Amino acid sequence: MLTHDDHTAVWRLIDTGPLSGVENMAIDEALLRCFDPASSRPVLRLYGWQPAALSLGRFQKAADDLDLERCRADQLSVVRRITGGGAIYHRDELTYSIICSPSQIPPAASVKDSFRVLTSFLLGLYRALGLQADYALDLAHDGSRLGQRTPLCFAGTESYDIMINGRKLGGNAQRRSRGVIFQHGSIPLHNRVQLGVRYLKSKPLGVEQGSTCLVDQGIAADGEQLKQTLVGQFEAQLGATLQAGDLTAEERALSRRLAAGKYGEDRWNLEGIEP
Repeated sequence: MLTHDDHTAVWRLIDTGPLSGVENMAIDEALLRCFDPASSRPVLRLYGWQPAALSLGRFQKAADDLDLERCRADQLSVVRRITGGGAIYHRDELTYSIICSPSQIPPAASVKDSFRVLTSFLLGLYRALGLQADYALDLAHDGSRLGQRTPLCFAGTESYDIMINGRKLGGNAQRRSRGVIFQHGSIPLHNRVQLGVRYLKSKPLGVEQGSTCLVDQGIAADGEQLKQTLVGQFEAQLGATLQAGDLTAEERALSRRLAAGKYGEDRWNLEGIEP
């Protein structure tokens, strides 16, 4: 089995650029389903969203949390992620996904601790940009409540969410399947939370004051510069070498089938029912 200690330090870097919500979620799932923990290279995928879309957590009920009439009126695409958590409005952000086996990353004491390992490059990225970034866990006061469920991802705070000046920057979610880790998360360039909350049935209190973005923090790095810094920090923090490439024929074919089928259906996206 491939391990972090030998040649598996070489990761695939796949930059698919901005795609629709349906295409993005289909590619993420295809990468997970095609991954063989015994023989596959670990993957870091970078992508964006065009047009804007709203993603729901795996177990979220669209009818409970979303103003679906407004979504339809504004022609806002609603897609369901394969990870848990609350809704995220995706616009003007850099998104990443990671697919690997536990043996292909630096040791983690627990599943929860793997969030620390797999978000360390984000902490390094923000600090390299000159920001004072810390994990929520390290800033929590006695009596602080982390990990509460909220209909909007950015309204809640998890232990390894990254905080800057008391505000949450982006969000990350993970799932494990067949001995494979899948994690994805967002790096908001502009703060679009105010736009996103319009599509919720009820607006979480203080969410706009509790979240931030790179522009709010005085960082106006263009997309390519940001990606280069991110890649450098990923390699440094995870002891990896990233090699740019593309989706395999198998991954591309499966992603197209998923986009045309599962992620093109309200039964999955709104109700969470597998086709």
